[in-house]
This record gives sequence, C-alpha cells and structure tokens, in this order.
Amino acid sequence: MPAIVRFENVHYTYPESEVESLCGIDLDIEEGSFVAVLGHNGSGKSTLAKHMNAILVPTEGRVLVNGLDTADESALLDVRHAVGMVFQNPDNQIVANVVEDDVAFAPENLGVPPAEIRERVDAALKQVGMYELRLHAPHLLSGGQKQRVAIAGVIAMQPRIVVLDEPTAMLDPQGRREVITTVTRLCREKGMTVVLITHHMEECIGADRLIVMSEGRIAADGTPAAVFSQVELMQREGLDVPETTHLLYELNGRGFDLPLGTLDIETCADAVAKVIL
Repeated sequence: MPAIVRFENVHYTYPESEVESLCGIDLDIEEGSFVAVLGHNGSGKSTLAKHMNAILVPTEGRVLVNGLDTADESALLDVRHAVGMVFQNPDNQIVANVVEDDVAFAPENLGVPPAEIRERVDAALKQVGMYELRLHAPHLLSGGQKQRVAIAGVIAMQPRIVVLDEPTAMLDPQGRREVITTVTRLCREKGMTVVLITHHMEECIGADRLIVMSEGRIAADGTPAAVFSQVELMQREGLDVPETTHLLYELNGRGFDLPLGTLDIETCADAVAKVIL
C-alpha cells in the first residue's frame, strides 16, 4: 500500500526549549493501516502526532500528507480535512448540548449541505455505536461514550486518517476498551488509516504496526509481536510487555526455548504445554 503520511528527516524543537523533541524522523505510514505509537512521557510521540495535521510543522525536514507538504499554508485546509485529530479530554472537544448537534458541528462549518450533514451524522454515530444516544446530552455520558462522540465528530468530516493522541488517558478500563474497539473497527471495516498514540501496552496488541518512541527517535518499529519480543529494549525504555511475553521470557531464562512473539493466552498456553508435557 502507498504511504499516505511521510516524515522525511523531521526535526522539531519547541520555541521555549533547547532540546529537540523530534530528532531526524523518517517514517512512512501506509494507507488503511492501524499504527500504534508507544512511549513514555517526553518520548516525542505526541509531538509526532501533532505534525500529522500541521498543528506543528518541522523545524527541519518535511511532513507530507497525501502528497501535501504540511508547511505549505495554501495546503493547510486540505491537510486538516485529510487528518482528523482526537485528543485526551473529550470534554474539550464537545461543543453542543445534544450529541447529534455536536457531531454535526464540524460538517456545518465546512459548508456541507444540510441533507448530507444528516447522512454523515447518522452514519458516524452508527459507526461508533452511539446512534441510540443521539438525542442525549453529552455531559450525561460516560467518559468512553464522550470519547466515542468525539470520534464520531471527526468521522463526520470524512477524513482519510484519524490520529488519536492518548484518547484513553482519562478513561477507566471499560471506557478504554470502548474506544480501542471503536477505532479498530474503523480501520478493519471502513479502511480508515488509524494512528493511535498511547502509553498503554495492551492498546497496541491489535495494531498492524507498533512504533516505540524514545527521546525523539524511533527505538523500535515492527509488528506488535516483533517489537514486544525485544523485552530488554522495552525494559530499558520503562515500558511493559504483555504478560504472555513476560512469562515466555522468564521461562527462556530458565533454559527453555519458547517464541516470544506469542501475544494471546491460548497460543502461549499451547507453546508452554509442548515443552513441559
């Protein structure tokens, strides 16, 4: 698949800082893929995300979105139409007193005809499983439901890419599951490119690709199974690995030879049974 987002030797330093937040990033993101970006606070992952729809533009190098240079002011609206952003706090993205009105807000501001807005709003709410609550007040919803409404608002703009910058940081486990299930379905069923920025290891397991950021650089890049198999690297970065990977790693330290790329419980159990029984 072609790259829909491309970073070419991207450096970025915040105006108030002397330390680079991105240090020469080269990265292609394929259209229709689900990419998770994992890293501790200060690793550069959120800075990376904000370059994808020109909230930030490189100090050096360039970012291309669907072939458009994000530093080109004449292309700014097209870039932001192509890339929808969802942030940590859904309350900061909700602007209306009724769910369906909130989802309609962005298309209205884009000048979409009313009949098409109605279609987009209904379709977006159905895609995130919130259609039955379309007449509810957003402030009465749970955190996970609010974040799904925020995602619906982005979908109604019909972007080709959705970038979620730690969207579950303020949610309980149930809310986190709701959001991850929603964005996974958008990618798998609708073919939307999804970039998920997170510090929760378990949210990365279902992605096509996992990128680990560290001090403004890419420390690892591959399938979740391949990246999580690098247990020592993950430990150095202060990041967790799945419990299955940790178990197999500990058993290998005691003389066994087990595949570390096993992420699901049943496959892990089968692998252990084969060497023990």
